[in-house]
Amino acid sequence: MIDTIEVKEQVRKFIIETSYVPEEKVKHDTKIFIDGIFDSMGFLSLINFIEDNFDIKAEDSELLEENFESVNAIANFIIKKLN
Repeated sequence: MIDTIEVKEQVRKFIIETSYVPEEKVKHDTKIFIDGIFDSMGFLSLINFIEDNFDIKAEDSELLEENFESVNAIANFIIKKLN
């Protein structure tokens, strides 16, 4: 079984490395799109990261803001897909 904390840290690290924002700007509840950390290109790279690193496929119907708005939401989405 995959560890939720580990998933959150992997996602957070990816967001920080991809967006070049300071670590302290990306908390687990930070709204990454509303706060301007990611845009549509960032979203595409995020989907690729999730699919490649967790071996899951995000269906078109799942590409909703509430699934990807924060590290917490992304981790919940990943865990749900893995279970």
